[in-house]
Amino acid sequence: MSNTQLSAARWFRLIPIAFITYSLAYLDRANYGFGAAAGMAKDLHITSAISSLLGALFFLGYFFFQVPGAYYAENKSAKKLIFGSLILWGLLASAIGFVTNVYALIAVRFLLGVVESAVMPAMLVFLSHWFTKKERSRANTFLILGNPVTVLWMSVLSGYLVATIGWRWMFIVEGVPAVIWAFFWWKLVDDKPNEAKWLTDAEKKAVAEELRLEQSDLKAVRNYREAFRSPLVIKLGFQYFFWSIGVYGFVLWLPSIIKASPKMNMVTTGWLSSIPYLLAVGLMLLVSYFSDKTLNRKSFVWPFLLIGAVAFYASYAIGTDHFWISFILLVIAGGAMYAPYGPFFAIIPEVLPRNVAGGAMALINSMGALGSFAGSYIVGYLNGATGGFGAPISSWRGRCCCRPF
Repeated sequence: MSNTQLSAARWFRLIPIAFITYSLAYLDRANYGFGAAAGMAKDLHITSAISSLLGALFFLGYFFFQVPGAYYAENKSAKKLIFGSLILWGLLASAIGFVTNVYALIAVRFLLGVVESAVMPAMLVFLSHWFTKKERSRANTFLILGNPVTVLWMSVLSGYLVATIGWRWMFIVEGVPAVIWAFFWWKLVDDKPNEAKWLTDAEKKAVAEELRLEQSDLKAVRNYREAFRSPLVIKLGFQYFFWSIGVYGFVLWLPSIIKASPKMNMVTTGWLSSIPYLLAVGLMLLVSYFSDKTLNRKSFVWPFLLIGAVAFYASYAIGTDHFWISFILLVIAGGAMYAPYGPFFAIIPEVLPRNVAGGAMALINSMGALGSFAGSYIVGYLNGATGGFGAPISSWRGRCCCRPF
């Protein structure tokens, strides 16, 4: 069996499933920005300070169960973990449409983060069981493309939904697909190649052998404690923390930034909010392709984060009096921040053995969750304190942490 045939079987079967799964997870965390911009705060009597906390609470809940989720995915079953998470997060996301006070909303947002916390590390573990070193950046990229692609179409859809049926029904409608998809996920995926009925015995052996050879070249690491003390893991964790401050401040509050412009309605806000993610999709595909082709990870991460930081700063320096120039710079910043995700998450499985790689990726993603909490809270807080988004944008300019690891 040729590598081309084997790759085609895995790519066409698993990548669309992984993409849709993560896309639905991202839909249910990112649409809060549209609810906030569409009158939810007024209806629930939410102050600016509480609104900032609500936007960020998801990521606080998201922080707690990353490592246990990765451990369960590696040692038990990513399939079972993600199946249960899909159902719970879909129900919780829809529940936002039924809340009648801020306290219920606080609880739901936090629980939504807790439920989704295991999804990203579990999906990375899942892909590491199916794709080799020469494929891993692209496989990770197609997974994480669920992020910008979802925000792209969600920005347009959510803009229309809140304009036609209101923010409550937007949350209800956009939560249901995750529950339905859970049963497709359960039917279509297998944890490891040796369990897949759609692969021949030769294909199963070929994948297992190549992954075994990769593992044999790695230095043994006994446990999570030893892995977490690795200087590379620590550096990547701090880098992802600062990187995530910029990313999620951008994702959650871009609709409100655009809506604050004079004569801007929600439908136009939705269309404009989608543009940075269109650029992000193209850049992510290009960067992951060349990273896998050269097997170089570092050189495809830090330059893009540097570009994102410079674009953020330039957007702030130009100011809100030149909306379209500032907006174009925000588009560049958004695209540049998303570009390196595939190479970044390909690093750990290439330097740590399988028994600890999932936990290390989860720890790094946990640091990203803290950065996401900080980014979404800081932007919302500064908006409430200053009455505008100039200060939040200026706070982003140094948050991409572009130092090479």
